[in-house]
Amino acid sequence: MKSIFKILIAVTAISSMVLSSCSYLDVDTYFEDTFRQDSIFNSTKNAEGYLWNTPKDFPDPGAIWGNSWNLGQMASDEITSKWRTGEFSGISFTVGEINSRNVPGSMNIWYKMYRVIRRCNTMLANVEQVGDMSTREKQVYEGYVHFLRGYAYYHLLMNWGPCLIVGDEVIPNSESAEYYNKERSTYDESVDYICNEFQLAAQTLPTAAQQSISLSDRPTKGAALALIARLRLYQASPLFNGGDAARRSFGNWTRKSDGAYYVNQEYDARRWAIAAAAAKAVINMDYYQLYTIDADPQNPYPLAPNVPTAPFPNGAGGIDPLHSYHNMFNGEGIIQTNKEFIWAMTSSNVSSYTRHSFPVYFGGWGGMAVPQRVVDCYLMADGRSIQNASDEYPYDADLTNTIGGSGKTLGSYVLKANVPKMYDNREARFYASIGFPGAVWQMNSASQDASYSNEQFWFSHDDVSGVTGAGNNINDYNVSGYSPIKYIHPDDSWASGKGNVKSAFVTNPKPFPIIRYAEVLLEYVEALNNVEGSETVELFDAISNEMVEVTITRDVAEMANYFNMIRYRAGLPGATEAQLSSKEEFQKVIMNERQIELFNEGYRVFDTRRWGIYLDEDANSSNWRGLNVDRDRTNTNNNEGFFDIVTINTQNIRDRIASPEMVLLPIPHDELLKVPAIDQNPGWDR
Repeated sequence: MKSIFKILIAVTAISSMVLSSCSYLDVDTYFEDTFRQDSIFNSTKNAEGYLWNTPKDFPDPGAIWGNSWNLGQMASDEITSKWRTGEFSGISFTVGEINSRNVPGSMNIWYKMYRVIRRCNTMLANVEQVGDMSTREKQVYEGYVHFLRGYAYYHLLMNWGPCLIVGDEVIPNSESAEYYNKERSTYDESVDYICNEFQLAAQTLPTAAQQSISLSDRPTKGAALALIARLRLYQASPLFNGGDAARRSFGNWTRKSDGAYYVNQEYDARRWAIAAAAAKAVINMDYYQLYTIDADPQNPYPLAPNVPTAPFPNGAGGIDPLHSYHNMFNGEGIIQTNKEFIWAMTSSNVSSYTRHSFPVYFGGWGGMAVPQRVVDCYLMADGRSIQNASDEYPYDADLTNTIGGSGKTLGSYVLKANVPKMYDNREARFYASIGFPGAVWQMNSASQDASYSNEQFWFSHDDVSGVTGAGNNINDYNVSGYSPIKYIHPDDSWASGKGNVKSAFVTNPKPFPIIRYAEVLLEYVEALNNVEGSETVELFDAISNEMVEVTITRDVAEMANYFNMIRYRAGLPGATEAQLSSKEEFQKVIMNERQIELFNEGYRVFDTRRWGIYLDEDANSSNWRGLNVDRDRTNTNNNEGFFDIVTINTQNIRDRIASPEMVLLPIPHDELLKVPAIDQNPGWDR
């Protein structure tokens, strides 16, 4: 998160400093040699300079593909490729090449997060010394510090699970080794601590409505509450709440000092109600809303007859489902005015990694591929699954059958006549997210050369978008026949310098949503769906800044209301009564909806683990299928067979492994040597 929180207070000596700390025990000696601690907190200017220099240690939130700070997309079951280099450490993890002695540099953020924590502790211990800072300014200052400290622990939790919590202590560097030898907290203790940090932040941080547009990178009250909601949902999920996955991965993992399980082994149904209340606290702020684009009355996106046409959010009336979804990600929308983005920032990683979707022939690196399983998750235009398609909106699995005629248009989206019917009649998010064989890539910025714009990419062996076009770049082609296009704008082009990327990635990187409102709605619905009976829990009221008691039940009308908003925005009907009436069936619907709505945003690797389906999904070869890209689309070379769906034939898929310990990263060996009391994550003692 190198650009996190625009540093508006220019303190040259601070912003230019380079720190080389390698452990949370180290002191920020460069700063403290340049400015004595009493100088840092001698003025508001210096104190705020120290505060807003601190986030430089957070990774770019958009680094979810190459050089990712966590397991990332390449370790999920959403994306694959032939690449096997240090850039794509997620792939290295899936083939068993990572252990405690070689955690990749981009993922090894352990010491940086403890450096953030130490700086936060320093600020909390000394902010009262700032003489020219008002009481209210100090409260806000402390709110930001609590947020940063919670966010640092959040990163540690997501990568390594249970945290080593140092509290408010500013760790000195003059004590004996025994002083620093601390044990880790349990997962629940860690989540509770982090959520408390975010709650302390929420009590003083401004709301998004109060935040200046020029400070849009800074976290708000809503961001703090939304991170609590995310963590409480994870804490309620099977991996961390006594499910089979918890026993499989952590059943024998206990703390030496007291024998406490690091991860809860007994199911606690109440946690779902706590998670629901946390998500509802964000909803109750009555500020955030799903992003929409008005329908073009001259060229509306067609809706199925069973889709309610009441004005959004009570139906899909008045909006363009395709652009309402796609424009959030492709650079067309503006972060500062998008009320769906609870917290977002621009990321050069997002823009630069669109190049990995474009074929080599068109200036890209061509190897980002989506498996057939993901393609099959997307619904038909009338909301049915492909397994239960209707006669009016049929699903045709025979890829040799094409749309025919003169093709068709869906608002501004064009399906050409030669496109297989498998890709017809699908929901708008499919067309916004998946580059399938025969899809038109507009590349409008390359329009001065007609051969580089409005091209159909097929990804077959004989096509310029496939192996033939890759030439000598033997790993730079799509291995499934499907490419992720969610972040690609119609103007984007990498075509041999004949175009450029919309919101050029050097000067104006594309937006990356750290948290968006759709996620919160899905969290709320999933939590409500799993509530048993009636639970009275506490909810944070953002208006009074106090905890209030609320009663949570599995309220079907409430679930339908918020779930259907997401469906309507996608131009789909809402959930059916049959789906809503069954907890088990609706959980499947929610899981599929998260796969679609949050596709390629970095959630999937965590979702499959927290749900306890990681081992089954990742090890199932049927989930790693795609088109036969080693074959031609035509039979001109007697090599026909591209439209056969086969297991993806790459070494990365053949070598892929899945085992219980792989739900977390191993703690780096060097850190274990520094603090021997830290227990390694289970299964990584090798």
